[in-house]
Amino acid sequence: MACRGRIWLQKNGATFLGTGRVVLLERIREHGSIAKAARSMEMSYKHAWDLVDSMNRQAGEPMVVTSKGGRGGGGTRLTECGEKAIAAFWALQERFHRFLEAETSELDL
Repeated sequence: MACRGRIWLQKNGATFLGTGRVVLLERIREHGSIAKAARSMEMSYKHAWDLVDSMNRQAGEPMVVTSKGGRGGGGTRLTECGEKAIAAFWALQERFHRFLEAETSELDL
């Protein structure tokens, strides 16, 4: 027997952060592009953009910012808020997994 679970954060009843959204943020950091991040996850650009827009609105400040193309090219980057959200989520995820492991060790079925 093992306890299993998933964790996500909600704000006003709507999903704010979960594993998929955090991975998307990490891929945006890695690729510097929402489109490339979406492709790397086999996700449509529209869906990725909708997730980014939702996170930006719910955070109260941008987690992801984009810049228009041009001579130097455009791009997308995470803000300090986005970086902080990634770190906080993975730390919470680690505590949650430790909790599940502890509960599993207490099972007597």
